[in-house]
Amino acid sequence: MPHRTVVVLATGGVELLDLTGPLEVFSAATRLFGSTGGSRGYRTLVAGPERGPLLCSGGVQVVADLAWHELDQPIDTLVVAGSVQVRPDGVTAAVDPALVAWLRERVTLAPQVSGQHGGPVPVRRIASVCTGAHVLAAAGLLEGRRATTHWASAAALAAEHPELVVDADAVFVQDGPIWTSAGVSTGIDLSLALVAADHGERVARQLARWLVMYLKRPGGQSQFSTALTLDLARRPSIRRLQEWLPENLDGDLTVTALAERAGISPRHFARLFLAETGSTPAVYVTRLRVEAAVRRLIELDEPLPVTARGCGFGSVESLHRAFRSRLGVSPAAYRARFRSPAASV
Repeated sequence: MPHRTVVVLATGGVELLDLTGPLEVFSAATRLFGSTGGSRGYRTLVAGPERGPLLCSGGVQVVADLAWHELDQPIDTLVVAGSVQVRPDGVTAAVDPALVAWLRERVTLAPQVSGQHGGPVPVRRIASVCTGAHVLAAAGLLEGRRATTHWASAAALAAEHPELVVDADAVFVQDGPIWTSAGVSTGIDLSLALVAADHGERVARQLARWLVMYLKRPGGQSQFSTALTLDLARRPSIRRLQEWLPENLDGDLTVTALAERAGISPRHFARLFLAETGSTPAVYVTRLRVEAAVRRLIELDEPLPVTARGCGFGSVESLHRAFRSRLGVSPAAYRARFRSPAASV
């Protein structure tokens, strides 16, 4: 049985990492399986408007193996890489009408069956990286589905396509056979999730280690962590505390305890922390604890009381209140919504 065929569709000006990130993941997976991998590996192809050199963002050229209109055989995974246009009023998603027409007219979501020259191209699943979601939406492939894209183009995607639900915060989203990911590097997270869906979480984690990925982010995780969305303090005592907190969430993190650790009086500490980070200590700690709980809910098969204690909530009731306040859902509902079946493998 042949390898699974992965085709990445790209147009001129494609974001280089949108293109090469998924290719590297699938290629590395095949190398990881080795000569004994059999049909577990992947055959990767790049399809452009035509065969030959394709200019990417930043001036780098890649070579398209073939033109997308030449594709007529069954495809396991079809990935649309994103590209953008720089205009006087800002950066917008680039949508190639020819690619949209080809997707609309030729691609059909179906099990792998024999394709016919000039007929529909059967595809088992379709994915997009970054603004590639705009292309899928324009082709009608996201209608009635939930999707994500780069945070900077999420509002435009929602406004232009009210027929779909845009999750502007997710790293990647799966809705049936359609997968969409957020900006640039998240194509790697998406591709790891696709490998996990094919071969199990254990293989994907081994692959992530091979790629020296610091953290394989789950799809439900926010595009930005608290460490990125809140300011890093200039004052050394507060900055050291920020660096210490993520690994010590199950401890006493009251203002009094944190102030003592920072060597500052509680009242002065609370004022300094707010001025330095833009957040009160309590809100900051809760955000970190919710993020930690999100990861555990998706990645670990453990009871909610264990998750609550491990993240410093103390009780399931406190965990519920924090999730309802920050995410609008219960922890159990969040796990059911975002946990991949492969996570328990």
